[in-house]
Amino acid sequence: MSARIIETNTVPFSRVPVDPITLDIVENALRNARNEMDAVLFRTAMSPGIREQHDAFPMIANHEGKMVVGQFGSFLYGFIAGYEGTIEDGDIFITNDPYSCGGAISHLNDWLLMMPIFHNGKLVSWAAMFGHMTDVGGKVPGSLPTDAKMIYEEGIIIPPTKIYRNAQLQSEILNILLHNTRMPEWNKSDFFAIIAALRLAERRVRENIERFGADEYISAMWDMLDRNRVAMSAIIQMIIPEAKDGKKAYFEDYIDDDGMGNGPYKIACSLHREGEIAFFDFSASDPQSFSSINFLLNEEMFKMFFGAFTINLFDPQILFNDGFYDLVNVHIPEGSILKPKKPAALSCRTHMLGRIFDLMGGLLGQGAPDALNAAGFSDSPHFMYSGFDENDEWYQLFQIGFGGVPGRPAGDGPDGHSMWPAFTNVPNEFLEAYFPLRIREYSTIPDSGGAGLHRGGNGIVIAYEMTQKGEVSIHDDRWLTYPWGVNGGEPGLRSTKRLVRTDGTEENIPSKCDRIEVNPGDILYFNTWGGGGWGDPTKRDAATVL
Repeated sequence: MSARIIETNTVPFSRVPVDPITLDIVENALRNARNEMDAVLFRTAMSPGIREQHDAFPMIANHEGKMVVGQFGSFLYGFIAGYEGTIEDGDIFITNDPYSCGGAISHLNDWLLMMPIFHNGKLVSWAAMFGHMTDVGGKVPGSLPTDAKMIYEEGIIIPPTKIYRNAQLQSEILNILLHNTRMPEWNKSDFFAIIAALRLAERRVRENIERFGADEYISAMWDMLDRNRVAMSAIIQMIIPEAKDGKKAYFEDYIDDDGMGNGPYKIACSLHREGEIAFFDFSASDPQSFSSINFLLNEEMFKMFFGAFTINLFDPQILFNDGFYDLVNVHIPEGSILKPKKPAALSCRTHMLGRIFDLMGGLLGQGAPDALNAAGFSDSPHFMYSGFDENDEWYQLFQIGFGGVPGRPAGDGPDGHSMWPAFTNVPNEFLEAYFPLRIREYSTIPDSGGAGLHRGGNGIVIAYEMTQKGEVSIHDDRWLTYPWGVNGGEPGLRSTKRLVRTDGTEENIPSKCDRIEVNPGDILYFNTWGGGGWGDPTKRDAATVL
């Protein structure tokens, strides 16, 4: 089954020529609209994960659901294919269930909202955005249990649902969702912030259509998709060699553990090219885990990862969109750690998601050694701290950590950076003002980046001093396997977590754990890992080393 789109105007769109000036105007108008969506969201949301760190991803797509501007690829393929209801003017849909949308989102904390945009009775575009909610219920604060064995333990599951019908909010449905979270006010604020961003996109799309006409707008979007396809075709043929005598590129990497004593877990991929088509095959990856380390990797999402990686490496001026997807063939076997069967747990999926980028660096670099990158900060480690404050009011922090960007052909890797370029750090002043803690140290870890002609970026240490009794949860990785170097570069240092109690005793904390009790005066040293080095370190200028 697939969704049924209700249009009162059945006249098909016509593909018309669009002159280059108009095409650039429409392209930049949509780029700016995407940035405006972010601005509206970040100024309206309440949770620090969205408001301060920008853990949200907007998109504007054409009438078929192909992303034209955005960052995370289209969220709509799985939804349109799997939703059995109608799509009408005035509808807005919500889901957080990875299994209901083919992995377009990857865990329950991500609330995905999708809005069809109609003009004169006809579907002309989509606006969509998802954001990480601090809490969606489940067995632990933050809704990311390390010991979950089924997705049902991770929080409330929302199938694709009309949250707005005929432009009217279905308030009873929203109330049910908010009733199942520990942070209802934050979730409510973040929800309406996303809605405001979608409304902004709708307004900008209609302004473009009123200015240029519906056929011209639709045709301009097709032209932008086609232009991306031409560019990606050239890049694919430049960096991926054709398979000769059955020989294919191959690379593997590992997630250290699952927090339950099992691991490492292998993620592996082979790559070759036939004509202009790139073939990725993940068949050698491990089977799905009974723990929460699984990652439901949507094929379109992986194509997005591949496109973002190559475009930013070879030509950042290319408008990143879904136009090249037919040039990439992805095989992910069902029942593997990258395509687990329901109801497999997914709450620790961030580590496998991040390791995809190290895997691509090692894989794609085999066809273009000059563009090879070392392993970097391929994760978004989580720190969660919750409890009741001195006024007996619930507090709950979700924060994403930063680390070392890998050494690369162009130079040293930056220190203390997010895996996602758009993410920003939560200011220490914000943390100290709104949560019962003090930041005793926030600094780079010297020499944690791997040595090389171009060194890896350094990891960072954040020392959290708790001022209230509570519980801490941690999601991290690379405590066992090193972030590897390339072309003679050295690996970076691994991550560590150390808890110093008020009586002076010290505890080494696992990289994945829940329910660690803390008391006032306890200090957690959250050390992230550095990036691997690039090139022979003995060739690095001595003055630069000093």
